[in-house]
Amino acid sequence: MTEIFMRSAEASGAGANGFGAGMGQASKRHPKSGTRASGALHLHTLLSPITTAVALTSVLAATLFIIYDTARTLDDARHELAIIGNALANEISTLAPEAANALLGKTNERYGAISKASLVSSNTAAPTPLLGQIIPAGDHGALALEAAEGSTISGIAQRGAGALALAGLVTLLTWRRKRSGMPDMVQRHNFQTMAAAIPLGVACWTETGQLIISNEQYRDRLNLAGTTTTYHDAVKKLIQGGYMKLLSEDGNNKILELHREDGSCLLIDQRPLGDGAFMTLVSDVTERKKTDMLLDAIRGEQRLLARRYHEEKLKAEAASKAKTNFLAHLSHDIRTPLNHIIGFAELMRHQTYGPLGDARYNDYVQSIKTSGEHLLASFATILDLAEFENGQKTLRNDPVAVDELIEGQVRRFGAQAKRAGVTFAIGEPCGAVVMGDGLGLQRMVANIVDNSLRFTPSGGRVTLAAFAARDGVVIEVTDTGVGMNEERLASLSQPFALGDATFTREGVGPGLGISISRAIAELSGGHMAIDSSPALGTTVAISLPLDNEATLQAAE
Repeated sequence: MTEIFMRSAEASGAGANGFGAGMGQASKRHPKSGTRASGALHLHTLLSPITTAVALTSVLAATLFIIYDTARTLDDARHELAIIGNALANEISTLAPEAANALLGKTNERYGAISKASLVSSNTAAPTPLLGQIIPAGDHGALALEAAEGSTISGIAQRGAGALALAGLVTLLTWRRKRSGMPDMVQRHNFQTMAAAIPLGVACWTETGQLIISNEQYRDRLNLAGTTTTYHDAVKKLIQGGYMKLLSEDGNNKILELHREDGSCLLIDQRPLGDGAFMTLVSDVTERKKTDMLLDAIRGEQRLLARRYHEEKLKAEAASKAKTNFLAHLSHDIRTPLNHIIGFAELMRHQTYGPLGDARYNDYVQSIKTSGEHLLASFATILDLAEFENGQKTLRNDPVAVDELIEGQVRRFGAQAKRAGVTFAIGEPCGAVVMGDGLGLQRMVANIVDNSLRFTPSGGRVTLAAFAARDGVVIEVTDTGVGMNEERLASLSQPFALGDATFTREGVGPGLGISISRAIAELSGGHMAIDSSPALGTTVAISLPLDNEATLQAAE
């Protein structure tokens, strides 16, 4: 392993002779400028124009680094929070409220980056902290997440302090070159003090790989006991029990990554200082690597879930299409023999080719005809639904007066309501005009009114009304019938779902009236909502877009 790294280090210019040797720079020494005067040092001697320029450039670079590092760190933290939040929201969306809260209580154990997780109302515009996210969580409202700001802000502060201290160290090294007459002990003390203030591991080397200065963080993070005097010794100890790879190389700068057997990871940044000397910066990125691995796992899980969802969706769509096509073909094939049965029953009822004999045959023939017509109507409804679901049913888009639509239902169902002993009332005229298929809208409302009349006992009431607003009209059918529980209400979205025996009575049909009405409403640009309670009744509301010009003309 050592030989492999040394070859890599030699190729990258970071071998035993130091970073500067790889650059092929010759050591250039400048003669001393100026002399030491007796007494106090003059300001222009301490801070020469070159030293001042280096100091200003270093401080400016450190400031820009702090700004960039702060923005990048906060953006990475928010991105990490969003990924974790979406994964949590998807996980709790299928859980009961108690289970969801229990899961959120363990969020900090599962994700160390999260300090607080709670459910809030989706309608509440809760202020988010510096590192916070509000993520939709389905029926649970919204998921409010807060990240642990302490470690993030502390990391930014440490790196910022390190950048400023590094700028000071570069300035000090430049000043050293200009003030080479200063005693070595004073210079080393100044360097050591400056290096100790840097929160990163830092070491400076000569062109020949001799150690100039290093701080305690450098020695601790690289497990270097005592004082390492050469870069060659540091490299040999560095790669023992691990491996290193080159991440990037930009001119004279190199960034390497050291992976150790204990799972820790160090980022090593080597930069030239001039005259062949170079600097090594070491930072511990173990936690960041763990976070990256966690995010990669979450992203992989999300991609897998998305792929499974897409596959299941395709399977469900294919199964639904196959079912619809089967029903359509079945309905079409059965209608032909049913028409024969109905036609022959009609001939027999009229005794076209002679008397039947016993009078009871007339009743039997009438039952055959009635049952056949009922079956024919049911299969016609199934065929219509199949056409709606396959997109084969096209609707016209004409102006339709809502008041006339309601009055037509009164004429159609008035006698049926009277026979059932149910009061059928209508609301006040609204004067609205909607865009849609006139026959389709009549069928849409008729299906709902018919259901309400059939499931409302004698003495009950069914009300049909329309309410117009600026952006649309709502057609509402309310009854005082048997009502439905939540389970039965949820099953209405599934065709053919008749529910319990309460809804399985003679003449009910295949249970497609609501499904067809919903399909017509959606094809007309609207939607349908149902609210019901057992023994209290049901309200069905259909919203449709207005034809504003026609509505204004009707109002005038």
